[in-house]
Amino acid sequence: MIRIPRSQTGTFRLPAPLATVMPLFTAEGERRWAKGWEPEILSGGEQRGSAFRTRNDRGSVTTWIVADFRPAEGRATYARLAAGSNIGLVDVHCVAAAGGGTDVTVTYTLTPLDAEAESFVEAFLRPEAFALMMGEWAEATAAALARG
Repeated sequence: MIRIPRSQTGTFRLPAPLATVMPLFTAEGERRWAKGWEPEILSGGEQRGSAFRTRNDRGSVTTWIVADFRPAEGRATYARLAAGSNIGLVDVHCVAAAGGGTDVTVTYTLTPLDAEAESFVEAFLRPEAFALMMGEWAEATAAALARG
């Protein structure tokens, strides 16, 4: 059975300029705000083709590859493979907000790898769940910025 990629997008505003915000959306930068985020760097750093691996609290492994990183343009894209579950892309696009700060738009595009993963992807991308996650990201990244 061919599975179809599905996407969900959310946006939030941070009270800091683009140059300060973009480092938060790198493998190392996410340590500042994402609870339990402990990337194992496999190659490179932030440049295209760099790779890292993460484990969630259940021990599931996700391998990430930097597909695009243009901080001056506010763009970062990561390809990801959540072992035995799903594959996809995470796109982060940051732009200077009218009146100050930075608007952050995050899009997850996921494809389940099997029938069991269908329900995970469906739940993860449900609009209410995704909006809740974006709210958590907004709060955590704003707190990281406030800490300096």
